[in-house]
Amino acid sequence: MICVRLTVLAATAATVFATLGASAGPAAEPDPVELRIEVYGFAGFHVLTNRTSLAVSEDRYSITMDLDTRGIASIFVDLTSHSQVNGQLVRDAVHPDAYHGDLRRNGVDRHYRMDYRTDGTVATDATPPSPALRTSAAADQLRGTVDQLTAFFILERQLARRGTCALVVPVFDGRNRYNLRFTDAGPETLSPEGRQHFSGRTQVCNVAREDLVDFPTNGDQSEGTYRTGKIWYAQVKGSGAQMVPVRMEFNTEFGMVEGYLAELRGRDVDLRFMD
Repeated sequence: MICVRLTVLAATAATVFATLGASAGPAAEPDPVELRIEVYGFAGFHVLTNRTSLAVSEDRYSITMDLDTRGIASIFVDLTSHSQVNGQLVRDAVHPDAYHGDLRRNGVDRHYRMDYRTDGTVATDATPPSPALRTSAAADQLRGTVDQLTAFFILERQLARRGTCALVVPVFDGRNRYNLRFTDAGPETLSPEGRQHFSGRTQVCNVAREDLVDFPTNGDQSEGTYRTGKIWYAQVKGSGAQMVPVRMEFNTEFGMVEGYLAELRGRDVDLRFMD
């Protein structure tokens, strides 16, 4: 959810909500938070819906994301995707354990799985298989990476705790290796805009994707890749001290796309920001 491909484009929008999960204590199951974000493209056409369920406790996190294209966008990219990551929280550090993603794009199925080891190495599996990922050079470049869902979760935790977006996260999404560079864009007060009735003070983060040009499976730029974007974060009712993204925009090969927080649900929380 807004990311490397149209799928990751949506991943970006969704995963940044991960810090909303309530800390339920190490002995209790955390309450999941369910959210929906809507993405619009040229001339206000509805292009994507993203639904995410997440849970965060004192020492664990889990994020599940489902997305699909809408309306006229399906003519150009017919996409459905399901992805999930589970991991550990150790003090200020975030450690994914396992990620899997299932994607169907224009009738073609792809499946990705990553297992993260304690020494920083990443075991990968893909269908269709990619022999290039089995090389020692690829393995070295994957060391220390996280999935795209975890990348934005890391940003959210830092923003909530330190008040700054400044961060670089190494990412492998199952096919492409890149860095996400986040920088501060300052505060901004939003007013209700068109389809969304949120208003209030926000903190804005710029994001840029930096591909590793020598990674063996990088180079296919035909799947809706974005290069730069912007995300507006705010404190909203029910989120406590955490920051959540309320709006976002990304420059893609299809032009500018804009995402809006539409709905957020959890224990004692039922918020709707769009009619």
